[in-house]
Amino acid sequence: MTASSPPEARLLRVESARYALLRRLAAGMRHQLVMHLQPIGMVTEVMARRLRQPEPDLAQLHDGVHKVNTYSRAAVDACLDVITWLAPDPAATLSVDAAAKECLELLRSNLSFRGFALRSEVQALPQPVGRTAVRMLLAGSLLALTDAAKAPADLVLSATADEYAARLTIELRPSQADVPPAGDPPYRALRWEEIDAMADAEDVRIERTPTSVTLTFNVLE
Repeated sequence: MTASSPPEARLLRVESARYALLRRLAAGMRHQLVMHLQPIGMVTEVMARRLRQPEPDLAQLHDGVHKVNTYSRAAVDACLDVITWLAPDPAATLSVDAAAKECLELLRSNLSFRGFALRSEVQALPQPVGRTAVRMLLAGSLLALTDAAKAPADLVLSATADEYAARLTIELRPSQADVPPAGDPPYRALRWEEIDAMADAEDVRIERTPTSVTLTFNVLE
């Protein structure tokens, strides 16, 4: 077997880092899917009971069908969104504030179980940035920062943007919250060299200290 060329080696490092990140995000993705799929089963159970009545109320059944249809569309959207994490569109963009909201929804429970309280101070920032870049680097940085930190602590996410660049900052602030000892990270801890590899691939600049990370993204048209 011949040695990998430098470009091939870089690609392998990036793919390895993305795989590790997706493994860490799997629990959050599963929760998002269950959250959308579970109501469908609950509504259909109620409808089944109503159908067993001697004279079913058609208005109630019609309402149940409408709910199932609504929940089904939301579940399909959630499933398709998960696919965009696994097979991302390199041309897709996401606004800075939407990226922060999405990341919080995905990781808040996971980090809370480990003793980290995540909150966002990101205001309305419609500037578009690369969706793959902001997803991978924001989630990866949050996990890498907490993997190397001690709980309990607060994680505060803030952002600024102009017409050329958007900056997302994560600040780790020790707290006195009464939380159980954090267990080991699921799968394995993320290393900063893996985050750096993804940043290089996505043209994102990282500045970090032991208690903070700032990510700078290019604003896209």
